Amino acid sequence: MPKVLVSDKLSETAVQIFRDRGVEVDYLPDVGKDKEKLAEIIGQYDGLAIRSATKVTAKLLENAGKLKVIGRAGIGVDNVDIPAASKKGVIVMNTPFGNSVTTAEHAIALMFAVARQLPEASVSTHEGKWEKNRFMGVELFNKTLGVIGAGNIGSIVIDRALGLHMKVLAYDPFLSEERAKDLGVKKVELDELLAKADFITMHVPLTDKTRNILSRENLEKTRKGVRIINAARGGLIDEEALADLLKSGHVAGAALDVFATEPATASPLFGLPNVVVTPHLGASTTEAQENVALQVAEQMSDYLLTGAVQNALNMPSVTAEEAAVMGPWLKLAGHLGAFIGQMTDEPIKAINVLYDGVASEMNLKALNAAVIAGVMQATNPDVNMVSAPVMAAERGVQVATTTQAKSGVFDGYIKATVVTDTRERSIAGTVFSDGKPRFIQIRGINVDAEIGEHMLYTRNRDVPGVIGALGMTLGDLGVNIANFTLGRTKTGDDAIAILYLDEPLKPEALEALRATGKFLQVRPLQFEV
Repeated sequence: MPKVLVSDKLSETAVQIFRDRGVEVDYLPDVGKDKEKLAEIIGQYDGLAIRSATKVTAKLLENAGKLKVIGRAGIGVDNVDIPAASKKGVIVMNTPFGNSVTTAEHAIALMFAVARQLPEASVSTHEGKWEKNRFMGVELFNKTLGVIGAGNIGSIVIDRALGLHMKVLAYDPFLSEERAKDLGVKKVELDELLAKADFITMHVPLTDKTRNILSRENLEKTRKGVRIINAARGGLIDEEALADLLKSGHVAGAALDVFATEPATASPLFGLPNVVVTPHLGASTTEAQENVALQVAEQMSDYLLTGAVQNALNMPSVTAEEAAVMGPWLKLAGHLGAFIGQMTDEPIKAINVLYDGVASEMNLKALNAAVIAGVMQATNPDVNMVSAPVMAAERGVQVATTTQAKSGVFDGYIKATVVTDTRERSIAGTVFSDGKPRFIQIRGINVDAEIGEHMLYTRNRDVPGVIGALGMTLGDLGVNIANFTLGRTKTGDDAIAILYLDEPLKPEALEALRATGKFLQVRPLQFEV
């Protein structure tokens, strides 16, 4: 039974989901704040469910020998060292959709607040003043809203803004013209958005490309009287520059829920008139907090129990339905990688994978990860589908993928090739109707080889007496053969044999086979079946 630690506050309903799904769970909601205690116990767990209080550092991960998955109840993962988790082979999941509506609504609320100066007017009225003429606002109706980032949350903001009869411009490098048409917005470049928008709201993650997207230079490109809203991530705006432009009157108002440094106990924006600030409340509704907690419990349980991967930040997602269908193909992909990884002693320059027929229609990112993991495990058994692509990239290994329509007798197959400085080595396989993976081609030679835990590969010149020597040598040493497959291209050329053995081949058997002088190559192989 997999075991999960909940180190931050999650609802009892979410904790119960783990139990109902058959996952053992320890609910210790305060341990995330105790670095030493967390480091002491983390080695017991397969999964870690967190919110924002728990900091998952590279140092903590050093103690997490069993950890397979980290689930963040929420969208932000600033508190998780994702590169360190990837190297450790730990999947990092978040719940990007559980608080989408709540965050979008908060952005709209901030827009209303800054348009009508609601917080200042409220404070003034509470103080017994009646400064009706002081708080002259602007309508949202018919104004132009510039949305930076038209993803999940951004699209909800767009929908609400169109309902308010605003005109919407959207800047998003990944937004297609067709999607923009569906959303009812005009897709523009950033400079055009800055020049034309009456209100600007941001809904992008904080990356190297988006950091300070509203820099001083870009803020100065905005039209005079613009109002700016940020309920996405701190660091998207140059806060010093924004403060200066608010003071000069170029920017009429701003509303921020997030800051470059949080908790934000000081900011150049604090105390300025017509600046609305809230303490990162975007996801702070009862509904959202419950939704993300339930979602992370479901996602983590699915992965630990079925292998389904949803909303992972460092691995291709595989739905539960895909996992059921792809399971044998993922296993095959790993076996193909393991075969050529164990057969290759030289540094690998490239891994090329061909997907044919039904295999070409599957989740190729996940299948690629399985092939790469199989290759890399030959030299590092701790590598998995999460860490293998990272390891390959670090070593400069190029990975290429090709797809093609059904081209032979099989409904589909996968062919993996590794490239070194001196050679290429290829193997192909398929999944039969019984759900079992098979090797169907090695070195261009057609075979039909069942895959077992312990196998032996031999290559020889196609001359009489080789098969007899192979069987006699192994028989004399008490090695039982469960399955035996032969192949060749033509008479007198190279021939191969691949044997499925009942137990690992002992060193003395390997030496005896080589001593016969009959074989060009003898290689024992191991597979996880």
